[in-house]
Amino acid sequence: MATFVNKLTVHGDHETFLAVRNRITAYMATQPGYLGHQHLRRLGEGHVYLEIAVWQDAAAHRAAFGTPGFQQLLAELKPLVTAEPAMYEPVDAQDQARPEAAGVR
Repeated sequence: MATFVNKLTVHGDHETFLAVRNRITAYMATQPGYLGHQHLRRLGEGHVYLEIAVWQDAAAHRAAFGTPGFQQLLAELKPLVTAEPAMYEPVDAQDQARPEAAGVR
């Protein structure tokens, strides 16, 4: 399982952002390997959002990201936001307690 996390800071028209974001979510929900999503808005800063999407694996997300349909929607989103995307993987609580498991020395 892989989790896509994207911090979005909206600097364009807010209503347009919400409409595009909803179309992106609907599109991605139809893609193979998509498991679910959540959208969060930062308290006190209504222009900052966190998008969290869970995928079967990173390859499924990459495949969906590369489709022409998504690229078209992404082109609509880019002028409206500053994005900080990253993929994350689950970490076992036991691994978190061991710094060497996380590459910390």
